[in-house]
Amino acid sequence: MVPAAAAAQDAPPPPAAGTELSPDAHIDISTEAPSDKVEPEGPSDAGPAALAEAPPPRPRKKGLVLESTLGVLGFVGQFRRVAPPASWLHAQLGYEVASWLMLFGEGELAFTDTGQSQDESHTLAFPLFGFGGGARATLHASPRFALFGQGQIDALAADVPHNALSILGFRNAESLAPSFGVRLGVEWYQIDRHLALSAQVGARDASGFAKVAAATDAPIMWDAAIGLRYTF
Repeated sequence: MVPAAAAAQDAPPPPAAGTELSPDAHIDISTEAPSDKVEPEGPSDAGPAALAEAPPPRPRKKGLVLESTLGVLGFVGQFRRVAPPASWLHAQLGYEVASWLMLFGEGELAFTDTGQSQDESHTLAFPLFGFGGGARATLHASPRFALFGQGQIDALAADVPHNALSILGFRNAESLAPSFGVRLGVEWYQIDRHLALSAQVGARDASGFAKVAAATDAPIMWDAAIGLRYTF
């Protein structure tokens, strides 16, 4: 033990940092992992491919649905000779009682004027408003796309000063009157299971916008819009 300790004391100290080694110095580099290295837990065949695999998507939700759309509202009957197509805002709140059936209430607002029948000095800009409800049936073509059709019953009117439309022959349009309509569209569900985009077209029979003096007038309105849907 004494000779070994003496040999240890006589051993040269390690070179200081930044000191160059002699050309005949011998360096050993180990290619083995330290014996105290801990192997990761889990299956031994887990590799980059397994880590890169995405988890399965969560199922689509059904429940309370809020949908808003932006588009255009046009007129087919005699009212088209009074007002041009209107910019149209529509919103509906519904509940999906099944994956294919939704009951809803809705409201709408549109803006147009009497520029088709009056000169610029007499043109009157006015809004249309309405509210109602209905039911929607949905057919899922794939997990990301669906087709839908809906029917609704609404009350619709033009918000104008008294007799502003009566002088043009549309007295009934100044007060709420029933309308019956249908709408068809497609939905594109996003990766976020709450969101979907839609495109839709609709038509309705708005009895209050029939011209009083024209017995054969067909007070048909059409609409086209794109929308955003959120499922809570």
